[in-house]
Amino acid sequence: MKLGLFLALTFPIAFYAQDRSGVTGNNEYPNTFSSGSAKVQKFDNSARRFNDWAVSVGGGSALMAKSDLTSFYDGKINWGWNAYVSLDKQITHTFGLSLQYAMGKSNQRGQLPGAEGIKAGVAEAWTKYRQVSLIGDINFSNLLRRVDNHSPYRWALHGYLGAGFQGYETLLLDNDISNYNPRTFPLSVDQKLGISSFFYQGGLGLKYKVSKLIDLELRSMYILSGDEEFDGGGDLRDTGNPRINYNLINDTTSDDMLTVNLGLTFKLGKHNSHLSWHDPLQEAYYKINVLENASDDFVVCQKGDKDNDGVCDDWDRQLDTPAGARVDGAGVALDMDLDGVIDLYDKCVTVPGPVENNGCPVNTPTTK
Repeated sequence: MKLGLFLALTFPIAFYAQDRSGVTGNNEYPNTFSSGSAKVQKFDNSARRFNDWAVSVGGGSALMAKSDLTSFYDGKINWGWNAYVSLDKQITHTFGLSLQYAMGKSNQRGQLPGAEGIKAGVAEAWTKYRQVSLIGDINFSNLLRRVDNHSPYRWALHGYLGAGFQGYETLLLDNDISNYNPRTFPLSVDQKLGISSFFYQGGLGLKYKVSKLIDLELRSMYILSGDEEFDGGGDLRDTGNPRINYNLINDTTSDDMLTVNLGLTFKLGKHNSHLSWHDPLQEAYYKINVLENASDDFVVCQKGDKDNDGVCDDWDRQLDTPAGARVDGAGVALDMDLDGVIDLYDKCVTVPGPVENNGCPVNTPTTK
């Protein structure tokens, strides 16, 4: 039992020690946080090869879509306007975050049912709003696209989902009570920007890459206000007075708005590429393409072979070998008997002798 307990305690230590054997610090490579490759580069700001910050601006129309008083009334559209500016941070090539400020004004119409509606006529209302929100950005094109490195990639489909706070002012006028009781009417609401005006939004955008610095985008967002009074119908749902119960026209407790905007994104940074247009596999595809189309020529002796001994000058230890001399792998002329006379000039290759006797022993005659 003691042996089993000893092994149970020793094995994890042994495995951990083996895993840590090549680690000298978290900032050195390879280590246990890398794949073990000797060419792992630390990923920090100096290693970045793309930009990931941008500023976006845009504007377009604002329409009260699902509410008691709507921008779509009697077959006509009551146009409003909308504008936004945002600071964008791309987290990965498929996901980013934006801090956005938006403002605008919507125009809507509605009519009370029954005799009250006939008397009051069609009510006119408007909503002026200001919004601060945090929006998540999913790049569907980077998730789904195939890269072949042969066709330009300039279009991208984005999905947006976010939440924030809004402040707004509303005003409603009709032909009945708003003209006869000025202390109470016209109906108006002044909602301050704060936690009580929390809202959600989501939508889609289609981006076009104009250049490495600018993107053009068509974006549509659906805003769920969560407020009954956002359309200008007053701050009460059922007032007990049918002459002012505009919030009972439709069975809804959240007035929702639709915005359609055309915008520009200005990409910030010194690099040629932005992370929202970057695919991590592009470099792999590029290197494969280079290898597939590389020339089959193999360059030997890039620095040449000046003494023509068959050993490249890159690693030749004797660059002035006499012509015709046999050499070793380092380009040094052979001297088999190590007498100081290379074999090319040695008359007695296997027997050492002085240089004066052409490498032969003194008592051995040589022929010249």
